Amino acid sequence: MISLWMEQVSHLPVRQSLQQDISVDVVIVGAGFTGMWTAYYLQKAQPDLTIAIVEAKQVGYGASGRNGGWLMGEIAGADGLLAKLTREQRMASHDLIHDIPDEVARVCAQENIECDLRKGGGLYCAARYPEQQQWLQAQLAQHKKDDYQPEDFVWLDKAQLNKQLKMPKAVGALFTPHIATIHPAKLAKGLATCLQNKGVQIFENSPVTHWQSGHVSTDQAKIKAKWVVPAVEAYGSQLKPMDKYQLAVHSLIIATEPLSQAIWDQIGLEKGQAFSESSRLVSYGQRTLDDRLVFGARGGYNFAGRLRKDEPLNESEMAVRLHLMHECFPILKQKAVKVSHSWGGNLALPRRFHPHMLCDRENKIAFSGGYVGEGVGATNLAGRTLADLILNKDTLHTQQPWVMNNQPMKALKKWEPEPIRWLTYKALNRALIYEDKVLADTRSPKWKRKAIVVVCDLLDAIMS
Repeated sequence: MISLWMEQVSHLPVRQSLQQDISVDVVIVGAGFTGMWTAYYLQKAQPDLTIAIVEAKQVGYGASGRNGGWLMGEIAGADGLLAKLTREQRMASHDLIHDIPDEVARVCAQENIECDLRKGGGLYCAARYPEQQQWLQAQLAQHKKDDYQPEDFVWLDKAQLNKQLKMPKAVGALFTPHIATIHPAKLAKGLATCLQNKGVQIFENSPVTHWQSGHVSTDQAKIKAKWVVPAVEAYGSQLKPMDKYQLAVHSLIIATEPLSQAIWDQIGLEKGQAFSESSRLVSYGQRTLDDRLVFGARGGYNFAGRLRKDEPLNESEMAVRLHLMHECFPILKQKAVKVSHSWGGNLALPRRFHPHMLCDRENKIAFSGGYVGEGVGATNLAGRTLADLILNKDTLHTQQPWVMNNQPMKALKKWEPEPIRWLTYKALNRALIYEDKVLADTRSPKWKRKAIVVVCDLLDAIMS
């Protein structure tokens, strides 16, 4: 199974593969969000450009069709990068980032793309133990220092939170209005149809065997192009030379059967809010338009960055997510609610832990990636940025600190060789699971709680 999302659009027709050599202005490898948003904004800015997209499987097959459906007005690692800018520059960058869900909504309205988009905001909940409230309050204080507007992040007490989301142990939440939820596969498929209607060629079932400046090769044909955009995200870990810079990790998600209104009355999420329970296991979820609960948590990593195959979660992976989901919503366990779908997705983790949008002008190669789990929204910003870079425009998009203009791929930081990264990841993952177990146990002594938090802080610092 690819995902609940992809299953629900599986009735849509598959496009033909690339069967003969062609020549275009821009060839994009990968029909995910990065590639398609780049094509969309290129075509919008310069309609006479010839653009082709080649996809190994089907549109949305990768991370674009396997995520949790959060459309975030956030960029991983942005605050650290923006700290070097002036206050005015930071404010402009905040506005640019926060506008991402609204920009996607504008495009969907203009292009008649239906993807269940609901901008209900995001709830980062202190849901299960006291340390979560401390972390969130510290985060809110830091946001104030980083020149965010008061309305960008608001603390909700328990009573205020209960009006939106009910979790028995929750004591409050940090709310941001700059998050929407979507059906990601509907967005991917709708965007592909939009692009084809505008003259962009999309070839499915056309895995790329080789790419370099000026051309892309598949088993059956070649594409000659002025610009090459390898929009492959985690799949770059299997495509040289990107394998040195893109580490493939996995998101692991479950979805329930449709829930009754009586159950939803005891949970909430009436306006399409996204939520997280704020542990370092990074659990998150949303209520779908067909009344399922989609729930995910920190995923896995295979030795040497091997990609996860199309398979449901195994017993231990399922157990972690069920435990966290039932901790947040005991009613689901009481009512024996069934999980109807489980899936994993591959996403790219960059060594610097923030996205990169790079343009090698000498070789006419442009690409973006490393979204660190926030890619549904970040890809839209990336598409706008790559389009501006390719067209050599100086804009607010290209002036951001995560943009690497006129630089080669080797400017990216490489990952350490195996087995260092595998051992480090395994140690961190086990420590985080143990931390959650200790902190969730009200009987744990204070010294033990403090000690495990310090250890996990240290491991997080080593990884970053």
